[in-house]
Amino acid sequence: MVILWHRILDLSNSSKTLGKIYFASDFHLGADAILKSADREKLICNWLDEISLDAGQVWLVGDLFDFWFEYNKAIPKGFARFLSRLVILKEKGIDVQVFTGNHDLWMKDYFYSELGIPVHHHPVQINLSGKKFYLAHGDGLGPGDLGFKLMKKVFKNSFSIFLYRWLHPDLGIPLANYFSGKSRNAQTMLKEYLGRENEWLIQYVERKSLMLDIDYYIFGHRHLPIDYKLKNQTSRYINLGDWLVHQSYAVFDGQELELKFYRNENGKIYS
Repeated sequence: MVILWHRILDLSNSSKTLGKIYFASDFHLGADAILKSADREKLICNWLDEISLDAGQVWLVGDLFDFWFEYNKAIPKGFARFLSRLVILKEKGIDVQVFTGNHDLWMKDYFYSELGIPVHHHPVQINLSGKKFYLAHGDGLGPGDLGFKLMKKVFKNSFSIFLYRWLHPDLGIPLANYFSGKSRNAQTMLKEYLGRENEWLIQYVERKSLMLDIDYYIFGHRHLPIDYKLKNQTSRYINLGDWLVHQSYAVFDGQELELKFYRNENGKIYS
């Protein structure tokens, strides 16, 4: 049995910042989809520019990149527009928080040391504007998928990371991109909403709700925009979808949380 823990995070000062709280995940920058990666990056930057007018916090909940690895003296090439927008958000006084996902789990300290942005590697429980949130990317949570959970342990192992660092980036990054593409394709093949009994993250939050008093469970990873009310009728599970297809995100105005779509008139929310 795999036991996964979470952090109880105190951001009481920043959570009082005037402004809305935005959540998004699964940009998968570096991978082409309906839009090429460069075009999707521009779209995301436009979205960040627009929400910067009323945002107090922005939570980016994993898989921002299709692959990310921090060598001691190097990071993957590209993403300058996106990274510069995060700096602009910070300079405007907007609190930005980032999670790792299964595609960018090898984030180390670049975001914090260079951009001043904290990076979370485990689920976080936090109070925001009087509501209790449970935030995680979602990979490795819920029943089943033991192969992936074992593989994640191997990838997170310090010795595995040490060995990978010995690969030159010109070899290591294309190799990782190949396996990253296979992983992403396996995930996005599950395009259909499987319903309450078969959605593993729904099963996970239903079990969690028996132990925790949470208003909103917010995850990524599933690549489907989902707004599901738990059996207790007081908690909601929100899956943020992705920007490969849906261009979906969530916004909390201090009273209500809404799942929305950016420049996608055909967006559909599953429940």
